[in-house]
Amino acid sequence: MAAFIGLHQQIRQNNLRSTLILVCFPLLVLVAVYAFIFFTQGGKEHLYSVNMLFLKVIPFVFAGVGIWFLIAFYANAAMIKFATKSHTLERKDNMRIYNLTENLCMAVGMKMPKLHVIDTPALNAFASGINENTYAVTLTTGIIEALNDEELEGVIAHELTHIRNKDVRLLIITIIFVGIFGFLVEVLFRNLLWGGGRKRDKNDGPVILIALVISVIAYGLSILFKFALSRKREYLADAGAVELTRNSQAMASALRKISGNSEVDGIKSDDVKQLFIEHKSSIMGLFATHPPIEKRIAILEQM
Repeated sequence: MAAFIGLHQQIRQNNLRSTLILVCFPLLVLVAVYAFIFFTQGGKEHLYSVNMLFLKVIPFVFAGVGIWFLIAFYANAAMIKFATKSHTLERKDNMRIYNLTENLCMAVGMKMPKLHVIDTPALNAFASGINENTYAVTLTTGIIEALNDEELEGVIAHELTHIRNKDVRLLIITIIFVGIFGFLVEVLFRNLLWGGGRKRDKNDGPVILIALVISVIAYGLSILFKFALSRKREYLADAGAVELTRNSQAMASALRKISGNSEVDGIKSDDVKQLFIEHKSSIMGLFATHPPIEKRIAILEQM
């Protein structure tokens, strides 16, 4: 049991740290807006006007971001299901999966999430949702067929831990904010290149360029914030799965089978791929949203 000492304390500390990082996203939006106004309205020489204009546009910024956020937040379940081409798994469809999930949920007193399945030979799984009505665990047919009951129980427990720790809601929030900056960068870049299909005023070019540079910097920072939130949560979900199943070796064995066989074809969105139990999207490991699976296995084998 020594491996689990301090686990819940780590989760609490991680949630506090995550909350502080989350605050950085709306602050980043405000800083980006202020920087745009500052550099396009005269800078230090017109600081009073800059500050007054910033105060005037704040309500519109919050309104625009709020509308984007609410639409994406409440439509995420449908968008994820569409992107992954998953379908609902009922008890009659697979008693084995249903019973494993139900037993784990009963053990911790949580409402059972919906079960979805993706028809693919790839070995992968993920949790999604923002509340008890939308929480879901999605498994591939490949992972269902390749793993034995103990290994599959570990994978399901891992995803249930993400739900219990509110990781899935956190990731969706970060994806939405990063998406705002990503959308701005794309629109501004296209406008700079092609003018948005209209005749451009000679002063538009510098303004668009300033907006693009600020958006790119904000986009890069938002991605770094997202990475800061992601990686440790996989270790905590692994540990939470072992706490639930009392079987670290089964979880390690499941990850070993998943390694090298996890790529689900047909999913274009990297944001959706980040939900999976295993996803490689790194450049020399620098921007990986998941820690190396070998390290996760090594830690599990020491428990």
